[in-house]
Amino acid sequence: MIPADRWHEPYMPRRELETEIDAGVAFWGYETDGALVGVMGIQPVLDVDLIRHAYVLPGSQRRGIGAALLGHLESMSRRRTLVGTWAAADWAIRFYRQNGFELVSEERKTMLLKTYWTIPDRQIDASVVLAKPPLNDSGGR
Repeated sequence: MIPADRWHEPYMPRRELETEIDAGVAFWGYETDGALVGVMGIQPVLDVDLIRHAYVLPGSQRRGIGAALLGHLESMSRRRTLVGTWAAADWAIRFYRQNGFELVSEERKTMLLKTYWTIPDRQIDASVVLAKPPLNDSGGR
């Protein structure tokens, strides 16, 4: 769940999408009957790859679309992969954990978000980071 002060409609306006692409995010989509139902991006940053902007339409969830997109992006990566998501998004955290990612400690989370992402402090406060392969301090939630 996105904190109210971080939500806007549309969630990613065209200009922001173009900025993300210019920053190196490569987006991949999943179509069903010619309709885009899922999207996920991968972005190389320094020595890691970031999974970015993962969305599957509600009516298409729980059909393996997110896992298929994630698997495709992981097959393109040979480095540690990190994903940041909202701390309150239990379903997203569960999805990534089911796919081999582990939560990192609160202390390391802040360092990782400040190193690899360009996001405001408010978003850092409301986020978690998961890693694959796990970092030494990864632990359960």
